[in-house]
Amino acid sequence: MIELTHQPIDYHALTEAVRSPQSGAVVLFLGTVRELTAGRQTVALDYEGYPAMAEAKLKELETAARARWPVDRVAIVHRLGHLKLGDISVAVAVSCPHRKQAFEAGQFLIDELKVTVPIWKKENWSDGSTEWVHPGGETK
Repeated sequence: MIELTHQPIDYHALTEAVRSPQSGAVVLFLGTVRELTAGRQTVALDYEGYPAMAEAKLKELETAARARWPVDRVAIVHRLGHLKLGDISVAVAVSCPHRKQAFEAGQFLIDELKVTVPIWKKENWSDGSTEWVHPGGETK
């Protein structure tokens, strides 16, 4: 499942969507809006993207992960719009036969998503200023 949404991400449903009897491991990564970035205080984030291109790129990443690991099921959901501190901005869930495979596939997916998927983040700082962070432009 690949999805871009303006709604809160239901990570429990996402986890259940990838569970299966064929897999002994499910890994879930949640990216959340943090308060401090490089010593600056964040009050909110705004995410914008090019949905058709972002969804196509996410599908390419899923295909690449399936080629490298025995992935059973994958779910990737990225939120768009205005998010407050603590909100979930992205969720990646992966199931594989074994935990090492699931961890590696999940890490690959989130790391590559941050670099290659056309979704942009605007930091809203506590001093009233804002700054756009483009894909690949932040610390992992």
